[in-house]
Amino acid sequence: MTLPDPALVVLVGPSGSGKSVWAAEHYGPHEVVSSDRLRAVVGSGEHDLDASDDAFALLDQIVAARLRRGLTAVVDTLGLDPARRRGYLDLARNSGMPAVTVLFGTDPAECRRRNRARDKPVPATVLDGQVRRMRAVVTEIGAEGWDAVITAAQAQPEASHTPGARKAASEQRQRPVQMGLILQVSRFPWDEDPAGPAHWLATVARAAAEAGLQGIALMDHLIQIPQVGRAWEPIPEPWVTLGMLAGLEPGLRLGTLVTPVTFRAPGILAKTGATLDALNGGRTFCGIGAGWWEREHAGFGLPFPSARLRLDQLESAIETLRALWQPGTREYRGERVWLPETTCYPRPVSRIPIIVGGGGEKRTLAIAARLGDGCNLPSDLGALDRKLAVFRQHCLEAGRDPAQAEVTVLDVPVVGRDRQEAGSMVEKLRGTTTAAAFARRHHAGTADDHIGRYRLLADRGVRTVFVSLPGLADPEDVLRLAPVAAAFALGVGCLRRRPAPPPCGDGLRGTGASSAGRRSRRLPRSRAAWSSPSARRRRRTRLPWTFPWRGW
Repeated sequence: MTLPDPALVVLVGPSGSGKSVWAAEHYGPHEVVSSDRLRAVVGSGEHDLDASDDAFALLDQIVAARLRRGLTAVVDTLGLDPARRRGYLDLARNSGMPAVTVLFGTDPAECRRRNRARDKPVPATVLDGQVRRMRAVVTEIGAEGWDAVITAAQAQPEASHTPGARKAASEQRQRPVQMGLILQVSRFPWDEDPAGPAHWLATVARAAAEAGLQGIALMDHLIQIPQVGRAWEPIPEPWVTLGMLAGLEPGLRLGTLVTPVTFRAPGILAKTGATLDALNGGRTFCGIGAGWWEREHAGFGLPFPSARLRLDQLESAIETLRALWQPGTREYRGERVWLPETTCYPRPVSRIPIIVGGGGEKRTLAIAARLGDGCNLPSDLGALDRKLAVFRQHCLEAGRDPAQAEVTVLDVPVVGRDRQEAGSMVEKLRGTTTAAAFARRHHAGTADDHIGRYRLLADRGVRTVFVSLPGLADPEDVLRLAPVAAAFALGVGCLRRRPAPPPCGDGLRGTGASSAGRRSRRLPRSRAAWSSPSARRRRRTRLPWTFPWRGW
């Protein structure tokens, strides 16, 4: 059974039952509040019984303070006093924290053996009284109103921010599903690398490949956003940077998450994306959105129209990208866009997936459903469930099978090698945010915790997780993701292309029902052969990489 974390955890058992050993195995030393240790603080040692009153007064104060801050407090005392238990339970209720008891039903003979081995054993008659009292305590606790009463052999802490993650991780080990992980890089502390920016980027890219990640996505902003860092921290132009990365680790998928339509003319973005796809052998994706931060637009002299107009631009931009990324050069007339010609060479090596970022339920998700290959949503399960229902309804209204639209999420997790390291990372990164709130927001936990979380995402239809590591500093941070990536490793059989979204207007290269036929007749013979469906299929079969998203 799982223990909620954070929570009040009260250990109940006689001397020698193993409470302190169990607490040290499952929690950090700062989370365990021990009456014995506090006797050593306020008295002459752990066995100074004259210091018990002061020790328990201090214990109560510490427990109350931790619970007020939303932090786990493990009470390591005998736990046999009903008045003290009720006092701890009241503290938890007043703080809005879960409250559980962990029962230690150790064999009395083993308790006596351990007690005799101590430097200062508890008097035998006292221990016998504790053992007898324990039988009655089990009945008392059941009537006290605790959120859970668990035996020590069953208990394992599980982060409250993702209930069910431990069971889901077990399910992933037994019946694995495949899912792609992409490293989203949002901060660039390359000033700390003596070898400079290019070397820092190269080491991060190599670490991503070594960790088994499918690719790298770069945030597209002109000024570092406050959610990540300070305005004067470096935030490079992403498409230039991706061009460099294409030559460093040719096996990685590369793209942005996401590019605002207000930064670049759609045609320029089409040219940029096609060029990158040619350079990296058909591994480009394009995350695109309406933009949201007015400050960077003003600072760089860019217009920042209303949300309605920016969403209009998003629709036009996607249509322009589709038009310029198709074979041929003829005129394009669509619902929103007219292009007298579509000469854009080099062409992409393969179809570039367009991921629409943003969670606006009325229009943004409708655009993603009608025009995008997929959407990018928050990873929080509650928000994701709500957005997914809206997105899939938009797909149905657009005449599109929701299963044919890819769902991706952006996740910003704290990943520690163990529970204690995850807690230390939270403390290092939290700034002025409380530790409990930061841990909850970033789903702080171990790799196994995140495997469970991502399995819960996969069960909802998510096929790609963009992982942005808060506090990313060096390649070692990226390598923390290796166990997670390995758990969802993609195989060659994962590649399955899907139909494009419904065409815009009459489609590419002319108007009318016979436009496809006219296109073949008017193109030079070699170009018509190059752009035929059979030729495109042959080229796709020769691609040396595995697509991390179904159907893109």
